[in-house]
Amino acid sequence: MFSFLKKNSPEPSDAKPGSGWVARLKSSLTRTGSQLTDLFTRGGKIDDDLYEELETILITADVGMDATSALLADLRHRVKEQRLTEAVQLKEALAQCLLKLLKPLAQPLQADAHKPFVIMLCGVNGAGKTTSIGKLAKHLQSQGLSVLLAAGDTFRAAAREQLMTWGERNNVTVIAQQSGDAAAVIYDAVQAAQARNIDVVLADTAGRLTTQAHLMEEIKKVKRVIAKAMPPTSTSPGAPHEVLLVLDANTGQNALSQVKAFDEALGVTGLILTKLDGTAKGGVIAAIAHSHHHRAHPIPVRFIGVGEGLDDLRPFVAEDFVAALLGLDEQ
Repeated sequence: MFSFLKKNSPEPSDAKPGSGWVARLKSSLTRTGSQLTDLFTRGGKIDDDLYEELETILITADVGMDATSALLADLRHRVKEQRLTEAVQLKEALAQCLLKLLKPLAQPLQADAHKPFVIMLCGVNGAGKTTSIGKLAKHLQSQGLSVLLAAGDTFRAAAREQLMTWGERNNVTVIAQQSGDAAAVIYDAVQAAQARNIDVVLADTAGRLTTQAHLMEEIKKVKRVIAKAMPPTSTSPGAPHEVLLVLDANTGQNALSQVKAFDEALGVTGLILTKLDGTAKGGVIAAIAHSHHHRAHPIPVRFIGVGEGLDDLRPFVAEDFVAALLGLDEQ
């Protein structure tokens, strides 16, 4: 059963039973997963009342009206095509619909495409940018890549200190200034990476509200300065090579407006969805996927995070996420 959900992200060999990534995701998404499980396992026929209940669960799980309507339309089509009649049969059909929607977003980050590979991180205050940088540094190191951090959030001393702490924990150099211009700090970091033959530069930036036009203009300047530090050549595009937008999974539909605003300003190339632990409902990924449905190149979800530990940020795997959300058995 659920044979189409093949596990393709092996757990460490020392992982304990039940401690796998899907198990941790499932625990994080239990708020939505338990509602769906109750709906599908209590028995009964597939009818309009069942669809109505499912619609309510999906909307309250932050999937949003548009994405929910699209999912239910696809689900009704599958039910008719496969001649399903029982509520319990809907779980696998919904899993197929979700996987079809989310699969285009599952595109791993290729941080070894250029050297140094410059990654610029952005997002609103409190989304988890600085913490994500520390976890991302650990992930890249596990792939054998050397990393340098740029403390480009010069507005908050706490952010600089937090990044320094992450650098110490990961044994990574952090380029920082007590004060000054964010663009200058990141420019210095890119030059330092070139001089030291570093593989990847992770550049933090100050959090900003998307409604603050002057701050959005400032972050555009940061990107332009990075491009000057490492202009395009005949064999490599200019930096930054990746612009990652960090989103708090608990912001719900507000995440869509953040994606739109930062993409218009910077050309976002990937997303990191944080804080899928605790109260997160998980459906915002489906909302993002649906909003990108008609784009020639959807913005991929590069990573998702489920906790505060160094290993709690992992590449987004659509099969794992669907399995966790719907409480499917690990394959």
